[in-house]
Amino acid sequence: MRIRRIYLIIVAAIAIVMHLAAQEASTPNAEAGHITGTVTDVNGGTVPGATVVLEGPVLTHPRTVVSNDNGFFEFNQLDAGTFRITISAQDFAIWSSPDIILKPGQYVILTGAKLHIAAAQTTISVASSAATPEELSDEQVKILEQQRVFGVIPNFYVSYDQNAAPLTSNSKFQLAAKVMFNPVTFIGVGIDAAAEQAGDRLDYPQGWKGFAERYGATYANGLTDIMIGGAILPSLLHQDPRYFYKGTGTTRSRILYALRGPFVCKGDNGRWQPNYSTIGGDLASAAISNTYYPASNRGVGFVFENFLLGTGQRAAANLAQEFLLSRFTRKARN
Repeated sequence: MRIRRIYLIIVAAIAIVMHLAAQEASTPNAEAGHITGTVTDVNGGTVPGATVVLEGPVLTHPRTVVSNDNGFFEFNQLDAGTFRITISAQDFAIWSSPDIILKPGQYVILTGAKLHIAAAQTTISVASSAATPEELSDEQVKILEQQRVFGVIPNFYVSYDQNAAPLTSNSKFQLAAKVMFNPVTFIGVGIDAAAEQAGDRLDYPQGWKGFAERYGATYANGLTDIMIGGAILPSLLHQDPRYFYKGTGTTRSRILYALRGPFVCKGDNGRWQPNYSTIGGDLASAAISNTYYPASNRGVGFVFENFLLGTGQRAAANLAQEFLLSRFTRKARN
């Protein structure tokens, strides 16, 4: 989506420098795994300040974190193995998870961590229960919200788990809104509008009036693109609007994987299929721009020009996700 491409413009120069500086001769370790979850009570309310302890044979010592204000916790940089989590909080009985088998590079979402009010001198061990699709989708949104390039710039539309749970329609609209009304989005739109004004792209006047018109058009492009291509069509067609990070394989296979992104996506059923949502969103956004672009910049030719430009920029953004931005994106953490 156009907003994602704006984020790419903001971070590209800095990221390239950091990427070159970070290259080392040593061989990287095997991909680390992650275990994440949200602590709730039996009524579904989040439990902040809960003590979460991770134990397992591959750990020299147990690892401990505290759930944040949203009850969220994560353990990262984990080797493959079998783990068990124990959660305790004031006025609640202790909760223990079943064994968690973690594979290399796997991103496990722990479900069923529901704390019960503690009875006097009683400790209750609650077995993990199957989460509903809505609960899994809400957990995905919480993870995506914490993915930020350099810890600041939202990178919400990429999943680092190839087997991530699908998003519900409500989550797709929620995620689109979080991107469009994020303060970084407004800054990015301003940078993009200023770049277009410097290049005198489109027949807007120069000066503040022209900048304001370019700013409004740029934001409108992003809004229509992300709402249609990232929420409305994915909900109607049951498709996932996220880019699923590959991260493994040969460089050639990863390049081809990234370049096919604008044309192939995952369905909510987990199967790859034609990316009607993104293609439709780009075409619709380009067509709608005819209502507010200058009269000299309208017409069928400009619609397809903007569509092809958007598709190329999206492919470039996917390449950046695959080889660059993943290194500088802060993943979900406590």
